[in-house]
Amino acid sequence: MRVAMIGAGYVGLVSGACFADFGHDVCCVDKDPTKIEALNRGEIPIYEPGLAGLVANNVREGRLSFAGDLSQAVKNAEAVFIAVGTPSRRGDGHADLTYVYQAAREIAAAMDGYTVVVTKSTVPVGTGDEVERIIREIRPDAEFSVVSNPEFLREGAAISDFKRPDRIVIGAEDERSKGVMTEIYRPLYLNQSPLLAMSRRTAELTKYAANAFLATKITFINEIADLCEQVGANVQDVARGIGLDNRIGSKFLHAGPGYGGSCFPKDTLALIKTAQDHDAPIRIVETVAAVNSQRKRAMGRKVVAACGGTVRGKTIAVLGLTFKPNTDDMRDAPSIDIITTLQDSGAKVRAYDPEGMEAATAVLTNVDYAKDAYDCARGADALVIVTEWDMFRALDLTRLKAALAEPVVVDLRNVYRPDEMQRRGFTYMSVGRA
Repeated sequence: MRVAMIGAGYVGLVSGACFADFGHDVCCVDKDPTKIEALNRGEIPIYEPGLAGLVANNVREGRLSFAGDLSQAVKNAEAVFIAVGTPSRRGDGHADLTYVYQAAREIAAAMDGYTVVVTKSTVPVGTGDEVERIIREIRPDAEFSVVSNPEFLREGAAISDFKRPDRIVIGAEDERSKGVMTEIYRPLYLNQSPLLAMSRRTAELTKYAANAFLATKITFINEIADLCEQVGANVQDVARGIGLDNRIGSKFLHAGPGYGGSCFPKDTLALIKTAQDHDAPIRIVETVAAVNSQRKRAMGRKVVAACGGTVRGKTIAVLGLTFKPNTDDMRDAPSIDIITTLQDSGAKVRAYDPEGMEAATAVLTNVDYAKDAYDCARGADALVIVTEWDMFRALDLTRLKAALAEPVVVDLRNVYRPDEMQRRGFTYMSVGRA
């Protein structure tokens, strides 16, 4: 099938490349000329394992192309996916739908023949109705359908998630559009991935509900971790003990410094605002968002406590800046609040991240960047593990201790075992473990 993907950011580029790999003819469109020029040169603007090879292969095979103008791509397409950004709106926290609605207007002007317009972006309930109204107003004669098809991609594992999904959610109001969407995802039938058909509004809410629930699981285990520290229990054992219950499940029960990234912070906030607007406040999610925000700075104070109650004039080494491993995404990363807290307390910060340091320079100031983990630790009064990149999981502890001015390690991801760290002579503090 012929597919146009409006937006060549994280969701659009991954989705477009995967659709092309299924055999569809895909054109990814983006208004940023620098991004399009880079993609046409074979340069990938984001870090996602396996994406560069996937894009290159499908460009070479002629199934994937990039353009700055959507008119021809939309005119030729049977399905047009809107995969533009929906950031939190400044001032009130609602999702900013400016780019979605602008895309709808441009699609309306360009489409030719029956077209399925698909919102891939995460959008509040009722957005599909407004997209349909906009297109109908501009093109009252047009044949089209508007469908919701939310994405459930984890950064760092997006290609695997797209090709082997738990489920595919299709919010369609008519059988014709449902048939088009079924054909687009037909290659996944071999994987027996369930395709869940529902109303458009239900599909829109499903995405927000999923992210809010996962954010709640993370926040729940983080608060249990705080209790474990006070009563002498082990949060990792608690997580295993409850995670083996099939009603709960083991995923997203890893205690740490709080959630971040491009989805959970903005999506929980947008859901809160939507619920308030419809007089159905979601108190649990409101609390989750507030607790998570407070937790990040609390992790900074945890580092201060590990250093004897003051970090003024001290150098703190920070390993890991991105909100999770295998991405260069710094959006709402816990490291931002942790480092800011340390700097506010008078510390000098040196940091290392294998992929995130360039992006970090846009959101952090007065941070020295190191060439590797040991260079980061050199002469530091404490080392903090913020993001659990694989390269940080098996550090040479003898070399690390020799590099540090003081053998203090604050492990916010519970990468190491307390008994081993103590045996090696470290002053070691982790999360939710005595």
